[in-house]
Amino acid sequence: MKRTDLFFALAIVAIFLPFALSDALYDAYKLFNAEHGMVMSFLKFGVLSTLGEMLGCRISTGKYIGPAFGVLPRAIVWGFLGMGINMAMIIFSKGTPLFLEYMGMTNAAQCFVADGFTMDKLWVALSVSIAMNTIFAPVFMTFHKITDAHIAAHGGKLKALLIPIPMAERFAAINWQMQWGFVFKKTIPFFWYPAHTITFLLPSEQRVLFAALLGIVLGVLLSVSVKKK
Repeated sequence: MKRTDLFFALAIVAIFLPFALSDALYDAYKLFNAEHGMVMSFLKFGVLSTLGEMLGCRISTGKYIGPAFGVLPRAIVWGFLGMGINMAMIIFSKGTPLFLEYMGMTNAAQCFVADGFTMDKLWVALSVSIAMNTIFAPVFMTFHKITDAHIAAHGGKLKALLIPIPMAERFAAINWQMQWGFVFKKTIPFFWYPAHTITFLLPSEQRVLFAALLGIVLGVLLSVSVKKK
């Protein structure tokens, strides 16, 4: 283990440990999260998903921050993406149960928000996950890929966020063998469908945090795949 690994582990502990040790701090977090959900989405994804990408970079390259990585611009982009994910989770968790009722499943919306676990609730959660990850995720993942390339093209500097993205050029430069063959065809059905089914079985106030934590797991999976290739 390198010294940087120890520092990274200590940073993770420093983020989570205070909330585990202090009930008052955890209660304050829950209150702020309930009143300012979009702000917390920005912070959760900005911090946790960026840490996940740093961990993935460590696995694939041996370093937490590679050339032109751009920690701060990536964190800011992830923050805004996190707000978009929160919006999508609200839209699909509200709309999909109504669609299931339209298709003939009685009380889909009611059983989805009810306490406890039932097979009907599992089916609704799976349906929400499939709908969101089939319709929203490919667009989100492609845009995220484009922003990463844009940041790297400008040396990982913060000024990249102020420079217009040449969308057609970035879109054409994507490695579609990887994007379609692995990210879309494998991570969406085999990781995101089941992972977000679990997410939507959780209480609504815990879903965004769990989704952000899943970003760390995905960062590891993607880095392992890249390393194998």
